[in-house]
Amino acid sequence: MLCSKYTSMSELVNYCLTLSYEGTAYSGFQIQENALTIQEVLETCLEKLFGQPIRVTAAGRTDAGAHARGQVIHYFASPRIPVERLPYALNGLLPKDIVVTGSCLEKDSFDARKNALGKHYRYTVDNGKFPDVFWRRYAWHLPGHLDLEAMRSAAALLVGEHDFKGFQAAGGCVETTVRRLQEVSIRREGQLIHFSLEGSGFLYKMVRNIVGTLVDVGRACKGSGDVLEIMRSRDRKKAGVTAPAWGLCLEEVFY
Repeated sequence: MLCSKYTSMSELVNYCLTLSYEGTAYSGFQIQENALTIQEVLETCLEKLFGQPIRVTAAGRTDAGAHARGQVIHYFASPRIPVERLPYALNGLLPKDIVVTGSCLEKDSFDARKNALGKHYRYTVDNGKFPDVFWRRYAWHLPGHLDLEAMRSAAALLVGEHDFKGFQAAGGCVETTVRRLQEVSIRREGQLIHFSLEGSGFLYKMVRNIVGTLVDVGRACKGSGDVLEIMRSRDRKKAGVTAPAWGLCLEEVFY
């Protein structure tokens, strides 16, 4: 991400980090009781570095088992560590499945979640007869024929501004379920099928529910008309299954 020139004169500074993680061992990003999360591990290591309690804010909360290549967080702390050295110091404490890939200082007004203009997610399906052992943690294995052209035709209906209530899982709490998707594309790479979704924002499990629905289209269990009906009716029960979390990756956050 691009960082603005730091101009704050406050005692605490606003650190902004970009990180990647393999979410297999974690119960999602957000801190919670009785479960290990990315946030808990990150804040524990930051507290060791800065000698003070740290609370981070992320651009988005990834689900249990989901991954990220370009998650963005911010937090306030004393300027005791040069920002250019922070990734090296923090990576020396973090487990190998969490890596800080970038750091900068932002204005005090910067918020990793509120200032995000959009996100890019990728979901991967392993469409081989047998699963690729090296993708077992990063792809949903679905053998059998999937009609790519049918899925692409249905995916095109999702591009633009729509009410995506029908693709929202129970438990989400938002002011509006209207979102804008700039891209919903599908490409095959060997036995892997990659779904790429880019938009202004995403509802709870929206990407996974869209992928599950498009897979139904690819299997000829649903058609493009069903996708339109899901959006018109706003009925989650009409959509497909929720694709498993391990195929999902937050690729990038836009500012």
